[in-house]
Amino acid sequence: MAERKLFGTDGVRGVAGEVLTASLALQLGRAATDELGAASLLVLRDTRRSGPMLESALAAGAASSGAAVVSGGVLPTPAAPLLLVRHGIELAAVISASHNPYADNGIKFFGPDGHKLDDEVEARIEARLRADHGTGRHHGGVTRLLGAGEDYLRVLAERFEGLDLAGMKVALDCANGATYKVAPEIFRRLGADVTAVAVVPDGENINDNCGSTHLGPLSALMKEGAHDIGFAFDGDGDRVLAVDRDGHVVDGDELIALIARHLHRTGELGGGVSVTVMTNFGFHRAMAESGIEVDITGVGDRYVLESLRDRKWRLGGEQSGHIIDLGFCPSGDGIASALLVLEALAGADLRERDGMTKMPQLLVNVPVPDRDAALQDEDVLAARDTVAAELGGDGRILLRASGTEQLVRVMVEAPSAELATALCERVASRVRALA
Repeated sequence: MAERKLFGTDGVRGVAGEVLTASLALQLGRAATDELGAASLLVLRDTRRSGPMLESALAAGAASSGAAVVSGGVLPTPAAPLLLVRHGIELAAVISASHNPYADNGIKFFGPDGHKLDDEVEARIEARLRADHGTGRHHGGVTRLLGAGEDYLRVLAERFEGLDLAGMKVALDCANGATYKVAPEIFRRLGADVTAVAVVPDGENINDNCGSTHLGPLSALMKEGAHDIGFAFDGDGDRVLAVDRDGHVVDGDELIALIARHLHRTGELGGGVSVTVMTNFGFHRAMAESGIEVDITGVGDRYVLESLRDRKWRLGGEQSGHIIDLGFCPSGDGIASALLVLEALAGADLRERDGMTKMPQLLVNVPVPDRDAALQDEDVLAARDTVAAELGGDGRILLRASGTEQLVRVMVEAPSAELATALCERVASRVRALA
């Protein structure tokens, strides 16, 4: 396989205008459509200031390869695979850096089946890009996909037509991002009384002290007592976290557990659940109690998706709130996940959720000169094994290297926060000794 330098775990991402330039976007548009032989390309974006620039460049590159490019404007990432399939488009691109600050941006592609491109295809696109010095020899068109937002809302409404939210007071934090119009609208159409915050994007305030990565404002709003439930989305709308009436955050682990047990009871789960190694131990206990099989993957939604596709299962996700329901969409969809949570609650209060009991968890990041060497150090491994033996079946310890920094992550889950802290520090001190 060709050496990969541009594509990461979720497309090409970097500071807009520095790493992700208009020139690079143009080349990516041409290389991707050429490599896949795509005659049509759908482009969506979030609300970042750099989005229109990158969209224009990407569209120009694809059009120079003869593709018919249609722009859907500002919409959540999961709208891409849904609209692609609905309109028979062969390739889709989303311009977004998800939960990152506004200065960053990214480009990720979805193939004709609605799934993100796999590693091999991305590597071929990158190799083609690096070999291409042409200026484009064909003439495609660039048009607007009128009614794209309404199409996405229609798909959501069709899926959740039986969900009656009349009388429910819902608070939504839309992160000044891609959900700022469609999320409040679908909740209102289903009958909810909606208070929406962070719905005035200015190109720079996406994810700025709002959304699923900054839950303080939504938690404070919920504590005022005027709402039944709150949901916070990230910048591109593929993640969601919840907040209950008391202002307590309900993370992805708890939401997935709640959904999984509901689907299992109704006979709609269709197998087990795929989650990552970072998923709370309490989740595994809850699934075992319900007789639900669990597959554990590496960190990242692409690995969860691979597991679901391989096993032909429906549900999976991450603690971050990236929840995948293949019964609806081949990508995480924050809005659909929030509605699925309400479906699972069936009118019950989120404070009385029975999905799982979280086990106290502590994660410590330890800087080291060589993360790979640290994970092979005899003293570190011995400390890990001793802690694992002490915990037995009442918790766990996990050591893993950061994917981007010289860090070792030490995570311990134990019956009490005090024990988790003590055991985590014991192993972390061994790792620090290597610095």
